[in-house]
This record gives sequence, C-alpha cells and structure tokens, in this order.
Amino acid sequence: MNRLDLEGRCAVITGGAAGIGLAIAQRMAASGARVSLWDRDVHALTAAAARLGPGHEQQAIDVTSEDEIAAARDATLARFNRIDALVCSAGITGPNLTVADYPLAAWQQVLETNLTGVFLCNRALVPVMRAANYGRIVNVASVAGKEGNPNASAYSASKAGVIALTKSLGKELANTNIRVNCVTPAAVRTGMFAQMTQQHIDFMLSKIPLGRFGTVEEIAAMVTWLATEECSFSTGAVFDLSGGRATY
Repeated sequence: MNRLDLEGRCAVITGGAAGIGLAIAQRMAASGARVSLWDRDVHALTAAAARLGPGHEQQAIDVTSEDEIAAARDATLARFNRIDALVCSAGITGPNLTVADYPLAAWQQVLETNLTGVFLCNRALVPVMRAANYGRIVNVASVAGKEGNPNASAYSASKAGVIALTKSLGKELANTNIRVNCVTPAAVRTGMFAQMTQQHIDFMLSKIPLGRFGTVEEIAAMVTWLATEECSFSTGAVFDLSGGRATY
C-alpha cells in the first residue's frame, strides 16, 4: 500500500465507525492524518477507535441533527485546532420496494440521512475551511445516483442529490483553495447488505462488468487521494468506482 500525503492534516469522516467509512479512516491514518470519526453507533465507534489507535477521536452524532454536527465540529476543532478534510460516508439504503409501494416515512428517512445529512455536514465545515483557505470535501454518492436502481428509488434519488450538491458546492468554492468532489461506487459488500434483499444484491452484481463487488480498501484509496493537497485541479467532479458499470 502506497502512503498518500496527509501528514499533519485532520480529517472528519461521517459514518466512520464501520464499512467504507472505517476503511477510509484507516487509510487516512496510515497516511499521516489525525482522524475524527463521526457516527451514531456508540459501540461501533469504540471498536473503531481501538483499531485506529491513539491520536484520533470519535464523536457520537446523528448527521441529521444540525446541533449535534455543530457540537462535533467545535469539539474536533478544540482537539486538533484544524479540520482539513471532510468525508461524508454516512448513509442508509432504505427498503427495496417499488415506488408505488414505498412508504413516505421511509422515503423521508433515506433522503434526510443520505442527502440532508451531507448538506448539513458540508455547510458546517465550509466556514472552517474558508478561514484556513484550504480544504478537501469528498462526498460518497453511488452509481445508483447516475443510473437509478429499480426498487431503490429513495436511495437512488438521494445519491443523485449528493452528486448535484457536490457539483454546486464545488463551483461556489472554485475561487478558493477548497476542492469538493464525490465518488460513485457500485455495490461494496459491507454491513449495509443486511438492509437489502438477496434479489437486489444479485441484481447489482449482474450490472458490474468486472463480475465482482468492490472492496472497501479500493474505495478508501480513491477517497484518500481526493483528500490530499495533490488533488488540486479537480472540483465538482464525480469519480467512478463502479467496476465498469457506469457509462458516463
């Protein structure tokens, strides 16, 4: 594994206690960053912190809560005196149902977590990065946001929104030294698979030309590079991690 340069940087990772978020945290820590894990699962946070070792921190928050995000931001700043990178990885899949059968409450929960949560975290940390005239924001979207998976309308719509939010914010901050990008993974085998039907999992695999699911380490490698100073001329961009599935 090559060591990307995050020496002396501080990175916030939402959904950082497990899955893709934890893999990103581990890769960033190995590249020299001090990491603040933001997640609502207290027990998973404790286990993740033990795996990362000393020098990092964790904040138990719900990314849909504006007040909790502000408190976590302030606590991270008090601990590290800076926040250089934000990775928004927290998300849920929601049920696998047709639009006709999709409950409004489930739709709202998915959109609130996957899209509004990203908006709130981006909005909370942009002023910190503006004050430092430096920052890297990486939002984790999905190939479903490009193509729209059947029986996953809320998830697909939320991830399409993350792509559009990323493009908009990237343009807003183009006159600064803050870069805002997103990644669009195809399915990666994580604990989120427990929220899906086997039929839906099989459908997603059938769409990947490489014939396999991605790994969390592969996602982490791309995201970590996007959070480095080297990523200097890409902003408002969408980086494909779909095993050849995406056609644009």
